Amino acid sequence: MAKQTWKPGNMLYPLPAVMVSVTDGMGNDNIITVAWAGTVCTNPPMVSISVRPSRYSYEMLRRTGEFVINLTTEKLAFATDYCGVRSGRDVDKFAEMKLTKEKAQFVGAPMIGESPVSIECRVKEVFELGSHHMFLADVLAVHADEAYMDKDNKFQLNNARPLVYSHGEYLSIGKSLGTFGYSVKKKNRKPRKPAKK
Repeated sequence: MAKQTWKPGNMLYPLPAVMVSVTDGMGNDNIITVAWAGTVCTNPPMVSISVRPSRYSYEMLRRTGEFVINLTTEKLAFATDYCGVRSGRDVDKFAEMKLTKEKAQFVGAPMIGESPVSIECRVKEVFELGSHHMFLADVLAVHADEAYMDKDNKFQLNNARPLVYSHGEYLSIGKSLGTFGYSVKKKNRKPRKPAKK
């Protein structure tokens, strides 16, 4: 298979398309859609988001050092895009998209009620890397919608039909191809037949 060589760029796709809710601490809240978000560490739990300094939410992030990552779904696709292309300087995105503000437990920024998972975060460090500044943050709490708990009380996030972003498009995740570790999992052996006497 032949491959073309392109100039350096960000082609690490697909990515989670998340709505990050922020506040200025003075009664003004906003939502910014971020595709450059990721897991950093399991213990302690840490995440990162990267934001352009020109974005309206950037100063809120700098001022409060807090935010909430809200996972998105197929049903939230329109709102996810809207919150990425409209500025909070001009519109109230919560009102325009009819999204529900829910009080977070540890941070001042609100959670989005329609999101299946909301992750409260506190900024630990900011790296000014170029076009984007990366906010490295500790995870303070995770809020999961009980609607996606199964009969065994296991959270089934995939039933929420999560949204991802790939090369300019929003996509829903596809069918399950396996579970973690399935490639090395031992297959069930057939029970041995009892020896003939």
